[in-house]
Amino acid sequence: MVLTKTIEVYEAQKRFPEILSWVSEGTEVVLKQDGTPLARLVPFESPTKLRVAGLHRGAIWTSDDFDEPLPEEFWTGAA
Repeated sequence: MVLTKTIEVYEAQKRFPEILSWVSEGTEVVLKQDGTPLARLVPFESPTKLRVAGLHRGAIWTSDDFDEPLPEEFWTGAA
């Protein structure tokens, strides 16, 4: 369960370092303006795995005519 704190924007401007501390500890912070939710600050999550290019080489392909214009029948619906 994620802990959420709500704070008005004008108050957040005064307490920004404290709010960043909350977020770095895993707390979501909802910023409100005149009682209306405006934004949400959430902890940054680093990807758990690094992506490696080329692991599935040959698994997909693109046809030679991929970027050719579509035939008129496609646009008119005539088959």
